[in-house]
Amino acid sequence: MKKLQNVNLPAAKLPVYKETEDFRSSMHWRVFRILAEFIEGFGFIADFKKSVTIFGSTRTSEDNHWYKEAEKLGKSLAEEGFAVVTGGGPGIMEAVNKGAAEGDGNSVGLNIQLPHEQRTNPYVNKPKGFHYFFTRKLMLTYSAQAYVYFPGGFGTLDEFFEITTLIQEKKIFSHIPVILVGKEYWSRLTEWIDQELYQKHRTIDKEDMGIYTIVDTAEEALAIIKQSKPRDEF
Repeated sequence: MKKLQNVNLPAAKLPVYKETEDFRSSMHWRVFRILAEFIEGFGFIADFKKSVTIFGSTRTSEDNHWYKEAEKLGKSLAEEGFAVVTGGGPGIMEAVNKGAAEGDGNSVGLNIQLPHEQRTNPYVNKPKGFHYFFTRKLMLTYSAQAYVYFPGGFGTLDEFFEITTLIQEKKIFSHIPVILVGKEYWSRLTEWIDQELYQKHRTIDKEDMGIYTIVDTAEEALAIIKQSKPRDEF
């Protein structure tokens, strides 16, 4: 039996696996597998009634300023009784899970299952693996009381725009905080949104830019989160 090894890597660096060519690769089986992941995922995440989901780069190293701020925020949230939810991988996710574990809290990692390896950082104490990226993505956005974004790449931006769109379209309540940590990193993007999307092209409304808030420290993010309202629609 092949020995399991930890693959705590950015998603882009994960090994590529070919699905076994048997009945499990049929479309009908995939539908049931997707359904099962949704049922198991909802059942898992529903146990954390007070949670915050945090995103950020998988490539952030331990000596990075934002790694340290993410670790600090994770610990503070755990001490305040919040479950801390990440994708379970390296970088910012690892930092947040590390802080939550240090704060004796629920350090949740929703990671990707691999056939022979487990992609989870060592600080997750409440793990859940998913075969499909889209089922995992839904669970990351399902019931959080706040969403926090540290500097990151395409995945972080994708999650940011998805949540802002869901709030804009009133699929998620507008009172839920969307917090961008790192003024230098995020200000150029938000300025572009203001100048291009709102002022020049009128593709969004002015109030849409009030969906998110930019802060520069873990303490500022925590202060906003502590004022957030529980999501009881579930």
